[in-house]
Amino acid sequence: MLYLVGLGLYDEKDISINGLEAIQSADVVYAEFYTARLFGGDLKSLENLAGVQINILAREEVEEDVLPLKQAENKDIAFLTAGDPLMATTHSDILMEAHKKGIKTVVIHSSSILSAAPGIAGLQAYKFGKVTTIPRPEENYFPHSPYQVIQENKKMGLHTLVLLDIQAHRDYYMTANEGLEYLLRVEDARNEGLISDDTLSVVIARAGSRKPLVRAGPIKTLVQEDFGGPLHCIIIPADLHFLEAEGLVILGGAPENILEDQ
Repeated sequence: MLYLVGLGLYDEKDISINGLEAIQSADVVYAEFYTARLFGGDLKSLENLAGVQINILAREEVEEDVLPLKQAENKDIAFLTAGDPLMATTHSDILMEAHKKGIKTVVIHSSSILSAAPGIAGLQAYKFGKVTTIPRPEENYFPHSPYQVIQENKKMGLHTLVLLDIQAHRDYYMTANEGLEYLLRVEDARNEGLISDDTLSVVIARAGSRKPLVRAGPIKTLVQEDFGGPLHCIIIPADLHFLEAEGLVILGGAPENILEDQ
């Protein structure tokens, strides 16, 4: 048996009762925190809550060795991930491989940034297009794909949720400021008029916590602000419904003049 268990967005208390029972019934419990992690708690607090030992897996142990799947051939295994367990492609692959091998699976869903971010910003989830991620720039590596996704979404009148690079093994979590600066750099290179200092953007920090931060405004304002600790994400809105504009003003402190454009 293989349990794929989502831990939610922020701390160990976000796990569902079903998820907790799965952990407690498993022979071995694994977790990975390289795709995302819980910043409101630590491994020990989760182990204390569940009353079990949790073994942290490195990326290669999940993606190359596929250790949870191998172990599930003759044991009951719980594999834990932050957010929803099937948001990462790697986890979906594990689910499909388990079915191919005839291993029984149970998926226990949890909260995801894909649903949380639109909601706490006052935006309508069904008006979002393709999600994109801004990577950490490296030497000879500065892809324009996040910009292009925003561009395609805007053509269809759809908002874009922009996730930010996580490199847990380096203790690196991209800030919203870095992400916005990245988009401005791409605009400088492409000069297509999609992103400017005045582009309305939304920054969300620590979604799932008791006090998440939501800030909306032009990039030139947001890029100067301190949004506190991780995790951050960005939303680039397209055409706004009046209620969405009102939501950004009330929930995110956006300039009230955006109401005049609706």
